[in-house]
Amino acid sequence: MNSSHDPLYGKRVVVIGFARQGKALARWLPTIGANVVVSDSKTAGELNLNPEDYPDVEFVLGSQRVATLKNADLVLVSGGVPLTLPIIKGAIRRGIPLANDAQLFLERCPAPVLGITGSAGKTTTTSLTGSILNAASYKTWVGGNIGEVLLDVLPNIHPSDFVAMELSSFQLELMTVSPDFACITNITPNHLDRHGTMEAYTRAKANIFLHQKEPEQVVILNRDDAISRELAGEVRAQLAWFSLYEMIPDGAFLAGNRFILSGLCSSDRKPHVVGDRSEVNLRGEHNLANVLAACALASAAGVKSDVLFEAVRAFRGVPHRLEIVRTLDGITYVNDSIATAPERVAAALRSFDEPLILLLGGRDKKLPWDEMLALALEKSRQIIVFGEVGPLVMKAARKLKADPASISQVATLDAALVKAVSVAHPGDMVLLSPGGTSYDAYVDFAARGEHFRALVNAL
Repeated sequence: MNSSHDPLYGKRVVVIGFARQGKALARWLPTIGANVVVSDSKTAGELNLNPEDYPDVEFVLGSQRVATLKNADLVLVSGGVPLTLPIIKGAIRRGIPLANDAQLFLERCPAPVLGITGSAGKTTTTSLTGSILNAASYKTWVGGNIGEVLLDVLPNIHPSDFVAMELSSFQLELMTVSPDFACITNITPNHLDRHGTMEAYTRAKANIFLHQKEPEQVVILNRDDAISRELAGEVRAQLAWFSLYEMIPDGAFLAGNRFILSGLCSSDRKPHVVGDRSEVNLRGEHNLANVLAACALASAAGVKSDVLFEAVRAFRGVPHRLEIVRTLDGITYVNDSIATAPERVAAALRSFDEPLILLLGGRDKKLPWDEMLALALEKSRQIIVFGEVGPLVMKAARKLKADPASISQVATLDAALVKAVSVAHPGDMVLLSPGGTSYDAYVDFAARGEHFRALVNAL
């Protein structure tokens, strides 16, 4: 792209937060001729930053000062940055537009984008969608909230390519543009510590399709999810569904053990069997829903039905999502660090019939724990709680009148694994499915999962 033609050429752009997304913006914005200022409350030392590595960027570090906004044309907010920060409130008061890296990418991407969001399942669905598109011989870029920072590869993307893009509610709440193909896997209570109410959280998720303007654009929603059904009336583009339990005239559904595509998601608009449940190498009913969502999305984008299940058969899941780390002395260790909400833990628990030693922990997102914990007490031989959320979970266990011998609390993940090894028997599954975010001890869920993996491999 000729930088002189970019709308941000010569504009003063303030980037709030210098984590993964902030770094990508600091690399990319100078290439299109923007005047870039990065603001972060951490010092250069705390960020392990040498400002000389970014010669075209001005850094304001150590505190976030509203004065940094002087003459700003745009403020870009990194995903984990709360919108309640004084500097962001200051931008809103001054009428300075807010956006983020995902918005900038979607506005400039020359290729069709398949955007996926949801309270659970979006990472698996995005990864599988990318695998299906690759199997169909399309050059495919997978990124967004996972994988590649898409702004980094934007110059290499061509109109004939496809992009499978995971979008979080944190990104979507600021966005005024939607992808050509949009999918919501489900909407259940999550990130209420950030959004405050379910209504605000739902509105953020709905942004993935609310800004679609063309009739040929497509939205895929979960027919089995109550909130997703309620959103259907707001869809302006073509609407298709996926369902584990209903026959769908436009979309993807499970009939017995058979995966069927129909209508909008079928090349001749007739129902077609594309695969069998026995061919899916992922545990749990929730993953069958993820397969349906990915198949509906990819087929709506033009992938032929005979190609879809080639990718599904080969797909073994994503790291940190019900990932089997190893089996040692008859005990299997499973990394589900991506489960950062109690509902995700419940889905994991339903995926196992084996005796479980469950490791719960992390930081609370102001979500209800009681229902999941009742299931965990039923399905687990032992529950070990670690991290900031420990006292809250133990209080919930007492409320449920749990046997004190069935649940214990330790300080760290390291200690939780030591305890698990001491009580596990051959045939048991030691499952890290925390239910809380990683931010009490790790930079993200992946870092927590990698630590667990390292601990297990060192046994």
